[in-house]
Amino acid sequence: MATQQMQVSNVISPRSETRAVSFIRVRAIALNTFRESVRDRVLYNLVLFVLILVGASIFISDLSLAGESKFTASLGLSAILVFGGLIAIFIGTALVYKEIDKRTIYTLLSKPVKRHEFIIGKYIGLCVTLFINPVIMVLATEAALLYVNGTFVGVHLAVLSAAYLVFLELALMVAVSMMFSSFTTPLFAALFSFAFYVVGQFSNDLLDMASLANSSVTKSLLKVAYYLLPNFSNFAFISEASHGLVAPAQMALKATLYAIVYISILIAASVLIFERRNFK
Repeated sequence: MATQQMQVSNVISPRSETRAVSFIRVRAIALNTFRESVRDRVLYNLVLFVLILVGASIFISDLSLAGESKFTASLGLSAILVFGGLIAIFIGTALVYKEIDKRTIYTLLSKPVKRHEFIIGKYIGLCVTLFINPVIMVLATEAALLYVNGTFVGVHLAVLSAAYLVFLELALMVAVSMMFSSFTTPLFAALFSFAFYVVGQFSNDLLDMASLANSSVTKSLLKVAYYLLPNFSNFAFISEASHGLVAPAQMALKATLYAIVYISILIAASVLIFERRNFK
C-alpha cells in the first residue's frame, strides 16, 4: 500500500511542479508587462485627459437645468470606454511586436519560457493595467457625482456595475489586439482591431441587414460575420447606468461568460499563430 502511494505521488508531483513553474513564469512576464505599460507616457496622458474630462463635467453640468448626475455619469463612463479602448488597441498591438523589434524575444525564448506562457503573460499584464486605470477613472467619476449631488445616490452603484461591463469589453479588446499583433505590424494590427471594434458595436445590425438582403449568399455572409465577430453590445449599459439603473445580474453573468469564452478563443488563436512564427 505504501509503495502504491509513493508511485502515485511520483506521478503527480512532476505535473504539479511543472504547473507551478509555468505559473511563476507567466506571473513574471505579466508583472514585467504591467511595469512597461505603466511607464508608457501615452498611458499617463490618456489617464490625465480622462481626469480632466471628468473634472470638466462638474462645471459643464452646472450650466444645465437638470440631469447633472446623468451627464456626469455618462461622460465619465464614456471616457473610460473610449480611452481604455485606445490603450487596449495601441499598447496591445505593440506588446508582441516591441519584443520582436528590440530582439528581446530571442533572449526570452532562449530561456525556459514557452511561447504560450509569453502570450498569456503579456495578456494578463495589460489586463491588470486596464483594471487599475479604470479604477482610477471610476473613482474620479464617483467623486464628481458626489460633488454634484452632495451625497451618495443610486447612480453611484449604477456606475460601478456599468464600469464592470466596460472592463470586460476592454479585456476582450486586448485579446483582439494581441491576436492581430501576433502576426502583423502594430499599424495594421491597430487598423484591424479598430475595425473589429467598430463593427462589433453594430453587431446586432448585421442580423437586421441579413433579414433585408435579397441574396442568399449575402444573408449567409452577414450571419457568419455576426457569429464570428465580437458582439460588444453585450456590454453596452452606459446609457442605462447614467439614468441610475444597475446592470441586472443575468446580464452581467451572460456578459462575463461571453467574454471568457471569446477571450479564450482569441488567446488560443494567438498562441497557435505565435507558435508557428519563425524568428530566425
